[in-house]
Amino acid sequence: MFTTRSFRSFLPSAIRMLIHDGKRARGTSGMVGGYKQAQIVILHKFLADDFEKFCHANSGPLPLLYRSQPGEWKYPKDNSDIGTDCPQYCRHELGNFTGNVPDLLEYSKELEEMVTFYLGGSFSVEQMLLKAGVPLRHVEQNRTISMYKTSVPCREVGRFQCNMVVSMTPVPEGKLDAVAQATHPARDVHGAPVHIGHPGLIGIQDLSRPDYGDPVQPHQGDVPVFWACGVTGVEAVQSCKPPLAFTYSPGRMFITDCKRNESSPVPNTDPAETVHTFCISQNPLHYSVASAAAVQKIRALECHIGADPGDRGIKALFIQDELLKASLCMSHAASVLITTGFPTHFNQDPPEETDGPPGAIAMAAMLQALKKQVAIVTDHRALEMNKKIIEDAVEQGILRTQVPLLSFQDDSQDSTLRFLCQDGNPQTPRYDHLVAIERAGRAADGNYYNMRKVNIKHLVDPIDTLFTSASTIPGIMTTGIGDGGNELGMGKVKEAVRKCMPRGELVACDVGADFAITAGVSNWGGYAVSCALYILNCCPIHDRYLRKAVGFPRHSEQDSWASALPTVTKEEKLLEILVKYGIRSGKTGNLGMEVDGLPFYDTHSAMIQQLRDITLQPVAMA
Repeated sequence: MFTTRSFRSFLPSAIRMLIHDGKRARGTSGMVGGYKQAQIVILHKFLADDFEKFCHANSGPLPLLYRSQPGEWKYPKDNSDIGTDCPQYCRHELGNFTGNVPDLLEYSKELEEMVTFYLGGSFSVEQMLLKAGVPLRHVEQNRTISMYKTSVPCREVGRFQCNMVVSMTPVPEGKLDAVAQATHPARDVHGAPVHIGHPGLIGIQDLSRPDYGDPVQPHQGDVPVFWACGVTGVEAVQSCKPPLAFTYSPGRMFITDCKRNESSPVPNTDPAETVHTFCISQNPLHYSVASAAAVQKIRALECHIGADPGDRGIKALFIQDELLKASLCMSHAASVLITTGFPTHFNQDPPEETDGPPGAIAMAAMLQALKKQVAIVTDHRALEMNKKIIEDAVEQGILRTQVPLLSFQDDSQDSTLRFLCQDGNPQTPRYDHLVAIERAGRAADGNYYNMRKVNIKHLVDPIDTLFTSASTIPGIMTTGIGDGGNELGMGKVKEAVRKCMPRGELVACDVGADFAITAGVSNWGGYAVSCALYILNCCPIHDRYLRKAVGFPRHSEQDSWASALPTVTKEEKLLEILVKYGIRSGKTGNLGMEVDGLPFYDTHSAMIQQLRDITLQPVAMA
């Protein structure tokens, strides 16, 4: 019996000859670096058209290299025999696995009416990862790579319907960018990872118990990295329940004579094709990806909104990439809860200011366009007014549909859990992300202050409690957007607020968020989040990661997303609506077309147009 290591310097034809003669390896991982390995599915010709469509609809797990003619035995340009040249085959009858077979010689008659599909296998990129300095734990431990069934549904075609199977490799955290960049170009062999982080996010309960392959022991500091896997084809065959079908045995692939280009490549300098990874959650651990082009645009947005028109020193509150990470996190969310409302004008009715609601509605509009559930929670005393604002915004075309409005009262021991989670169960959060924009934040002494040091606690409902509780519930992330440091969520930078902002020692919000976005005017932060969500979802690298490489790119939806972006016209209409209901500028108290004492024209209108120009600018090619 030959071992996997003894095969590494062999040519594919020599390995196939050994396999043909019965000297089979336990698995083909680590063999013949530089040559493509293929996963095999053999079906009756009547099912072949649907399976080919299924492969194209789920190209991440099932990258189709070649579809044979009925009864065709050879892979193109190979001196091979598909009936004997896999180390082991699986036989399936009526959707049931009925045993492993060493070859298909006794099924020669049946094979005359069957079609062979060759699918790109992940073992093909192992040498690419090694050359990028990425250790392969399963190879080091002489084990077959771990493979798992997930909760990710494939795109259904005909009788083929199943959830995706993934392979997993533990990777040192510092190598995640290298992994994503090395495998991104290899779309014919599964391409870049489809998930990085906690296995439970894709329905895997226990990494020590793979559904296929062997358990692999991670090293300290390793992060689980998951790729779409061709064993999905086995699941698809079983779901279809054909009278007879064959697949390769997981971990034992067909080795082709086709070389992969594994010479030391020049680093890809095209920003649209350069992949970056970012940690967007620690509990549960979750990473996301985006192209360098998307990252550059979002960083440009962050730079623009950081302008300090009042020279208040807000740059001291700035943390780089908070806009990027918050937007990546929201892009993954299915349900987002937004809160706003800063009753700074305590002696007016209503006491609210014009900063906050426009940014909240801009984010809600984009989240609606991205087909996410979105709701707004605000003070109970202001519900009726905000309901009218939302209705007018829909009528004016600023929002597509009504946004549910909620209020929260911390009136019982479990009120926050009941509000945030289904049936009060922290295992089933109702919201994935909470966003506060220009929302009065609780100070260290338990009061709420405007920037004039006036305590406005009597006007503020305890929505902060939702944020403090969310920090203890796995799966709920939080973002705060502010321009002075007394806003909910800005407790993340409270020490800088106390040190650098006027009256910061008293007014600083004590309640933090996972991400704190600082802007010259809080509305600008909301506009930037809307723009960043558009940029990310138009980024093919991020879109593929969101889809887990199943289904098709969402090009047809991009016009709908673009129409949800903030515009000067929409924001002017919204400010007019706010003025109609008596809402005043925060700094001056003026009832007119201004926010924080700055005129809509040309200060806010110019910022909105600049953000749009950055967002919609075509990506420059390297």
